[in-house]
Amino acid sequence: MTRTALFAAGDGDFAEYEAPLHAAFARAGLDVAVVTEAAPDTVDYIIYAPANPLQDFTPFTRCRAVLSLWAGVERIVGNPTLTQPLARMVDPSLTQGMVEYVTGHVLRYHLGLDRPATAWDPVVPPLAQDRRVGFLGLGELGRACAQALAGLGFQVAGWSRSARDVAGIAYHHGAEGLRDVLRSSDILVTLLPDTPATANILNADTLAQLPRGARIVNPGRGTLIEDAALLAALDSGQIAAATLDVFRTEPLPADHPYWVHPRVTVTPHIAAATRPDTASEVIAQNIARVEAGLPLLHEVSRGAGY
Repeated sequence: MTRTALFAAGDGDFAEYEAPLHAAFARAGLDVAVVTEAAPDTVDYIIYAPANPLQDFTPFTRCRAVLSLWAGVERIVGNPTLTQPLARMVDPSLTQGMVEYVTGHVLRYHLGLDRPATAWDPVVPPLAQDRRVGFLGLGELGRACAQALAGLGFQVAGWSRSARDVAGIAYHHGAEGLRDVLRSSDILVTLLPDTPATANILNADTLAQLPRGARIVNPGRGTLIEDAALLAALDSGQIAAATLDVFRTEPLPADHPYWVHPRVTVTPHIAAATRPDTASEVIAQNIARVEAGLPLLHEVSRGAGY
C-alpha cells in the first residue's frame, strides 16, 4: 500500500530532499509518495520544518507521525493542534558537524589562537588534561561533543536538568550541580534545549560563578544567554571571549552589539546542519518503524519540551 508523506519544510528545501528521500524509501522497502500538496485526510506522514506556514495540524486526521527535519522542536512542540506523535531529527551528519564545530572552537580558545602576535613572546598553552571544559546539556549533541573532548584529554564535566549517565564525563544535575559545573569551567559549552526552564540560564548571577576569564561557546539556543549580562561580563573581563552561533533574532540584526564587540565571534547558525542524504535515512527508518508497529526513534516528550 502506498503511503503519502507531505513535505512541509519550505519549497526551496524540497528540491534538495526529493531524490534522497525516494532513494532512502526504496532502500527501506517502503512505498511512499512524497508530495508538497495534498488533501489533509490523505496524508499518512508529515515531514516538517517550522519554516513552513503549516501550523494547524487538526485536519490531518490520518497522519500517523510528524517527522521534524530540525533537531530543535521548540517552535512546534507547544502547538495545541499537534496531537500526532512528533519525532525530532537526530542525524549522524548533524551530530558530526556539531562535534567538529565545538571541538574546533574549544581548541581555538585552549591554544590561544586569537592572541595577537605583536612580538616574539612565546606563550605555551597548558595541555588538555589541565584545561576544564564544562557542558550545559548532555543530550545527543552534548554527549557526543563532551566525549570527543574527553577523548582529547580535557577534564570534562556536564550538567543537565535530569539524571544522565555519560561514560567518561563527570556528571552533575540540579541547582548545586549547575554551580559546580560553572565554577569549574575554563571553557563552557551550552547545548541545552530551548524551554522555559533553560531561558536565560546564563545571566548576571550564573556568569559571575564562572572562573574569571572563562570562555563561552554557544551553538545551542540563543535564549540560553541573557545578552545584556553577557556583554557586561565581557566588558568587565569576567568573561574573556564568547563564540556565538545562535541568537534570539536571526539573522542577527546589523546593529547588534555582538557584531562589533572585540571579544565576540559571531557565526551564522552553521554549527550543525541537517544534510538531506543522512536525514532522509532517519525519516525512512522512522516511517518503517511506525509501519511495523514499533515506537518512533527520538520521539519528543510534550511535557519536557524535547
